[in-house]
Amino acid sequence: MKKFTVTQLLTAILIVMTGFSLFSCNNDGPDIPPVKLEDVNGNYKGRLITIQGSVKTEKIKDFKVKKDTITFAEFPIQEIVRTVIKDPAKADEAVKTIGKVKYNIKYTSSINTTSNVIELSLAPKTLEIRIPVDGVLKKTEVALASKQKGFYVGMDESLRFALVAEKITVDGTVLGSYEAINYNFPFCVKN
Repeated sequence: MKKFTVTQLLTAILIVMTGFSLFSCNNDGPDIPPVKLEDVNGNYKGRLITIQGSVKTEKIKDFKVKKDTITFAEFPIQEIVRTVIKDPAKADEAVKTIGKVKYNIKYTSSINTTSNVIELSLAPKTLEIRIPVDGVLKKTEVALASKQKGFYVGMDESLRFALVAEKITVDGTVLGSYEAINYNFPFCVKN
């Protein structure tokens, strides 16, 4: 019969313990629950980056997300009005006169289980505004589009999406020399 020495016994115990410790490393890290479609619902506050040509502005906007709609109680119209009215003072006065413009964006959602995100396919409709120009209300239609999907990331409960105002029509006439307005919401969080 073979006898084990103390050093051989300690070496065997050390090898077994090392194996158990390496095995336990495989399960380290937080458990991230899978996203559900209703996780996207809520009130959000986020950074809006608006780009038109070489002009870039940033502001904070609030909006709500429900089952299939993103709702802005006050959609940002400053760039649209400044495109229609070239005089900055008159454009700012028109924005004040118009006040808050409510706008809804319909969307459909699906879960991307590989990335653990909710993908939003946005379907914005035409935004209609009556812009006062020299005492006359100009019917302005803004064709908004979404060139890419939006995303709700479950890990940090954030929402990301973008819109572009591709075309503006004033009283039936399309503005000819128009630079598209990009509305980027790169990081919005629930309130």
